[in-house]
This record gives sequence, C-alpha cells and structure tokens, in this order.
Amino acid sequence: MSFLDGDHTAGTRAVAVGDADERELREALDVYLSVRKRLFRIAYRTLGSVSEAQDVTQEAWMRWQRADRAAVVDPAAFLATTTSRLALNVAMSARARHENVTDPRLFDPVRSADDPASRSERDHDVERGITILLQTLTPRELAAYLLRKPFDYPYQRIAEMLRIRPDHVRQLVSRAQHGIRTRQRRPVQAEVIRRHVNAFRLASWSGDFEALEQVLCVDAREPVAA
Repeated sequence: MSFLDGDHTAGTRAVAVGDADERELREALDVYLSVRKRLFRIAYRTLGSVSEAQDVTQEAWMRWQRADRAAVVDPAAFLATTTSRLALNVAMSARARHENVTDPRLFDPVRSADDPASRSERDHDVERGITILLQTLTPRELAAYLLRKPFDYPYQRIAEMLRIRPDHVRQLVSRAQHGIRTRQRRPVQAEVIRRHVNAFRLASWSGDFEALEQVLCVDAREPVAA
C-alpha cells in the first residue's frame, strides 16, 4: 500500500451513541471509509505532509459524524469539500502563526444551524483568507489554486478554462501553495476583494460556480490566438 493511500483503519473514533443510533453511525462510517483514500490524497496534495493529511482526514470523519447527514445530497462530495477546506485551513494557519495573527479558518464548512454570531465570524474569516490569497498570488495562480484545492476541479478542466496545458496548471498550483507561505503581501483594492469573496461564498454555500469561474478566469486566461 502506498503511503499516499493512508491508513483506512486508523483514526475512525466514534462518538458514544445508543443502540438506536448504531446503525446510522455504521452507515456513516461505511460512507467515510469508501472515500477515505481520496480524502487523504486531497489533504496530502495541499499539505505535502502525511501526518497532517492524516489529521485532516480524521477531522473530516469527526465533522461527518456531527453533520446533518440526512440533508446531504452527495456524501462523497460533502466529504471531499470538507477535507479540502480543512486542509487549506491548516496551510493558511501555518502562515498565520508565522505572522502572529489569528487563524483565518478560511474554508470551514457552513451549517444552516449556525447562530448569527458564528455566521458573522465566518464571513469575516472568509474575507480575511481570500484577501491573503489575493495579496500573495498572481491571477493565474489564484484561479488554478482556488478551483483545484477547495473544489477539486480536474486539472484538465482548469487548463481548458485558462487556455493552458494541464501540466502548467499543476505548476501554478504548486507555486501558489509555496507563495501563500513565503511571499510578501501587496495592496489589493477593496472592490476586487469584495467581488472574489462574494463569488467564493456563492460557490461554496450554494453550489453555483459560474460567478467564481468568471471572476477567477477573466484576468487569468491566455488570450485566444488570432
């Protein structure tokens, strides 16, 4: 077994439940285990660390236990998106700790039952995280990174959108991941931040990706050859 596959038996702690809930929890665990290999790969691509990727997939399992699973239409997509956001959280937090600022918790999943204070705090966190990305990445790096990491777009699809080769997309994602941690920040206009934040929220919380694709790709595409 490749180390990228992760351990499918470790890290599946279950919360204490009564007999009536045992069947539901077993079904939840079956769903999680069926996609855990993919979740580990998503986390590892973002973090480049086996131990951190294992921690993230463990946290995804805990989130899945606490989720309103009856309301989840596509469990595999929910788990993949949750894992991507948690992994980005870890990456962004590493930069934040280095700069002695508060963890932005950029991609925490949103729950409909959140109270207004939690929603307001999360809105602030999303804006803060997007601002950091805009301040450190080029438009093309930003497009490749945001489409690939939180939303798991295929490299081929991103390449088509940006009018570049898939191997170029991989390079952009890698450079972006490094740049977030190491580059100096540059000023970004408030209107640019607002436009990107609104598009990200719409895609993340409603599943409508059209606005996000448009705002990310408008400045990132290679011009069409005459």
